[in-house]
Amino acid sequence: MVAGNHSTVTEFILAGLTEKPELQLPLFFVFLGIYVITVVGNLGMIILIGLSSHLHTPMYYFLSSLSFIDLCQSTVITPKMLVNFVAEKNIISYPECMTQLYFFLVFAISECYMLAVMAYDRYVAICNPLLYNVIMSYQASFSLILGVYIIGLGCAFAHTGCMFRIHFCKYDVINHYFCDLIYLLKLSCSSTYVNELLILIFSAINILAPSLTILSSYIFIIASILRIRSTEGRFKAFSTCSSHISAVTIFYGSAAFMYLQSSPVKSTDQGKVSSVFYTIAVPMLNPLIYSLRNKDVNVALKKILERRRCL
Repeated sequence: MVAGNHSTVTEFILAGLTEKPELQLPLFFVFLGIYVITVVGNLGMIILIGLSSHLHTPMYYFLSSLSFIDLCQSTVITPKMLVNFVAEKNIISYPECMTQLYFFLVFAISECYMLAVMAYDRYVAICNPLLYNVIMSYQASFSLILGVYIIGLGCAFAHTGCMFRIHFCKYDVINHYFCDLIYLLKLSCSSTYVNELLILIFSAINILAPSLTILSSYIFIIASILRIRSTEGRFKAFSTCSSHISAVTIFYGSAAFMYLQSSPVKSTDQGKVSSVFYTIAVPMLNPLIYSLRNKDVNVALKKILERRRCL
């Protein structure tokens, strides 16, 4: 192989989701359908929030940002995966692999923090309703969204930058369907100590900080809801959080299943399956959850459809 930038490997081979030829075409159509639903759902959510004036609130700005993150994360992974289902050889060049890794990390980390920001927004809305417009002003909302993307870009830059210091010279087959950080490090023939230390530090921060924010927000939310005397009031307060709780459960549940597997023998096959759920299924499910469980979104959608009929 010709020497490349910081590496003797100029391209990698993606092992893919399965090695069985008879499953390639059916899986192509399955994931094509999932990707179409993901694009339509998330793009539709962004457009709906943009067109509906009564959805121009911090809560829906955050939801719009979450939809953008999900749309981008799916687009980083799925199109290349679809090509690999029908291609003879699943090849990805070294620069393409590093680019895919970078943007995957950007949007994965950003989603962790966006869900935390949305939990904080619900905490302010339920526990401090009179101060909501002051605390969650448009300037504050914009700053929180900007902060989320800065953290995602910064952490991804650090991880990807450190990948350029290691050498790939023994084995070029990535036993996965995309360029994931852990699977790439397994191919290194040089020391990965710095990379592993960075993963440990950033994983602790990027999982612990959003998780504690979400957990503490909902502890205060539940305590506040329990102080509401009427059953109807409790239900109304809880219903404003139900969509977010569902999204958090699916996202962190799938991530935990992927990283907390007890058996190393199961890690390869189950890791791929759980990664599919985490990288492809979750971005598809989030807009469905918010559209099905959110009254404001349903009302806005009906108004938009009624306008189109009248034209």
